Amino acid sequence: MWKQFIGKLSWKAMKSSSGGGGGGGAGSPLAKTPPALPSSRENGATGKPSASPPSPLAGAGAEVRSREEAFIQKVNICCAVYDFSDRGKDSPEKERKRQMLMSLVDCIGAAEEPLTETMIAACVRMFAANLFRVFPPKVRLGTTASETEEDEPFFDPSWYHLQVVYEFLLRFVTSSLVDAKVARKYVDSSFVSKLLDLFDSDDPRERDCLKTILHRIYGKFMGNRPFIRKAVSNIFYRFVFETDHHNGIAELLEVFGSVISGFAKPLKEEHKLFLWKALIPLHKPKSVGVYLPQLTYCITQFIEKEPKLAGTVIRGLLKYWPVTNSQKEMMFLGELEEVLELTDMAEFQKCMVPLFRRIASCLNSSHFQVQLVVTF
Repeated sequence: MWKQFIGKLSWKAMKSSSGGGGGGGAGSPLAKTPPALPSSRENGATGKPSASPPSPLAGAGAEVRSREEAFIQKVNICCAVYDFSDRGKDSPEKERKRQMLMSLVDCIGAAEEPLTETMIAACVRMFAANLFRVFPPKVRLGTTASETEEDEPFFDPSWYHLQVVYEFLLRFVTSSLVDAKVARKYVDSSFVSKLLDLFDSDDPRERDCLKTILHRIYGKFMGNRPFIRKAVSNIFYRFVFETDHHNGIAELLEVFGSVISGFAKPLKEEHKLFLWKALIPLHKPKSVGVYLPQLTYCITQFIEKEPKLAGTVIRGLLKYWPVTNSQKEMMFLGELEEVLELTDMAEFQKCMVPLFRRIASCLNSSHFQVQLVVTF
């Protein structure tokens, strides 16, 4: 019996030693070993997690980067500038660029996520490359234009592309997905100054687009407002006292008609100086008839805001009153009538003596139409 007992013990000892060595422990449930974990060396060698799923944040970041890269690639293609004076030159490239511009317009119109700073910078760079240019020499020497007639309009052959660029710029400025604080770094004083220079374009279609865009920029980028007012004043000074010619005075006055209507009461001293130093001298040039309706609207807006300015306006009209130009004199009489309708008695009495002297002079005018306007 002892032999049998000792034999069983020796057999179990041999079996347990062989199972611990990993050779053949399948017969006993206690002999099973847990699965080995992956070693740090194996994970470190490949640099990839063995069983963890991809992070959704990482996927979103990659999607944003790919969207940004595709957008910037399209914008960079549109930075190429072609010669549009020759219609047959580079026709496939021009059409490809136009299609790309239209794609960008649709893209910014249907976008749901804000534009990144890199995308904003690329857009502004593309606007500058396409829009800011030197205009061709204007044939104006030896010609005397009528005070009430504009020159023959010039239609830019590149408008086919410029129109889409302006549409893209308008969508860019008005889009709620363009952060004004971020874009302000790129739509700065230099950009606005060059944009204002484009108002001297001979193409009326371009000036009309610029009028809308400038008004939107003035409304969105409040930090640019003082600079815009000062820059436009300088354009008026240069036009009145130096060049005597500018194509965009009417459009600039139309923009400022809306700006003046938004001035808060009481008017700031800066705004009153704009009336006296920038607007009233615009009566001096011979071509005042081209922009007189817009100028009259701006001036009457000032008087409605502050009736005391009526006397200032009347004295300004008398200062620049035409002496030998009967057509211009009739225009002044029409504007004077609108101003007098807004003038109260106290302001009228301050300037009535020089005013009646001027009216008496008009009654004695050699031009019968001037006499009729004064009489009726």
